[in-house]
Amino acid sequence: MDRSRVILVTGVAGFWGREVARALISQQVAWTEADSSDGKSAETATGGMHIIGVDNDPLPEAGVETIEGLDFIQVDIQNPLFVELLKKEEVHTVCHLDFTHHYHRSEKAFVENVLGTMKLVGACAEAGVRKLVFKSSTMVYGASWNNPAFLTEAHPIQGSKGYGYTRDMVEIESFCTGFCQQSPDMIITRLRFPGIIGPRSATPMNQYLGLKLIPVLFGFDPMMQVVHESDVIQALVHGVEHDIPGTFNVAAEGVLPLRGIIGRAGKLPLPIFHPLAYVASDLISVSRLPISKTSPLEWDYLRYRWVADITRMREEFKFSPQYSAQEALADLARHQKLSHFNEERAEYIRDEEYLKEIMNQRNRLRVGDGEGH
Repeated sequence: MDRSRVILVTGVAGFWGREVARALISQQVAWTEADSSDGKSAETATGGMHIIGVDNDPLPEAGVETIEGLDFIQVDIQNPLFVELLKKEEVHTVCHLDFTHHYHRSEKAFVENVLGTMKLVGACAEAGVRKLVFKSSTMVYGASWNNPAFLTEAHPIQGSKGYGYTRDMVEIESFCTGFCQQSPDMIITRLRFPGIIGPRSATPMNQYLGLKLIPVLFGFDPMMQVVHESDVIQALVHGVEHDIPGTFNVAAEGVLPLRGIIGRAGKLPLPIFHPLAYVASDLISVSRLPISKTSPLEWDYLRYRWVADITRMREEFKFSPQYSAQEALADLARHQKLSHFNEERAEYIRDEEYLKEIMNQRNRLRVGDGEGH
């Protein structure tokens, strides 16, 4: 990687932007230490490499402390003067992670996700930004009974139009496909991930596997993929570090049936007759009730297969996830058990402290009664 590059990460107030920015800064520190050990100065070692983070929201206080070295600018990427910021900072690469995840179709989220990305891409082109990397999902392919065993990157994107976030990603990907044809000089790297799981990220798959009883459709057990959140971060960093244009499916090795995934996560499935499940979701969608009342994932994605081919990930993108599907699920299960233990322990401690206080009060009363006699 050319260490003179200025890298701008959007959405740094959120989990993905924050973690990718932190990983990039850690890479920079590692390079500095390695080169300094060879007798080079820090200035020579980093070559002026600079990580800028932007977000419409302020960084949490904890974020300021944990991302030392991040140059943060609170700004809306849809600001008309954003292009001037890109020019002035001489930004080479933009890693776009400023997306709002939502289940219901929302005009506000559409403006933020789709129109925001369109304006960002236009600003990058006008400012002469060399490369754009962004996070997408294999859900854009859609889940269907006639999907092939493995969906390649050339497969048409036919994701659900009813699931708000998927609809937005389909719109964004379609726009980027047209933009790539008109502006071949800019490197655009699109990374499509399946269900993301891990101990820290609030993803739909994490929310789904976090339920006490996991809803499944009676008579259906589709093959599915997952990927660990740390591998998502490293794949995005890899895309920033290397100039590899194109679209790539990124998933953990191993494809498992849905009920196998639920079992490895240490949970039990709750079969639901599928016509009732769809009717319930439609009613909830109309009434705008929280989607957690049914499932964080749309039913079609729990009914049909949407398994992506990862050949290009290995051969062209030159990336291999550290966690297999089984290892990622084992890590999630360990985290969920630990969280449950900590909750029970906290409750036990509270009860214990309450009992200690009662015992102390009773002891004081006894002492007082004794003194009174």
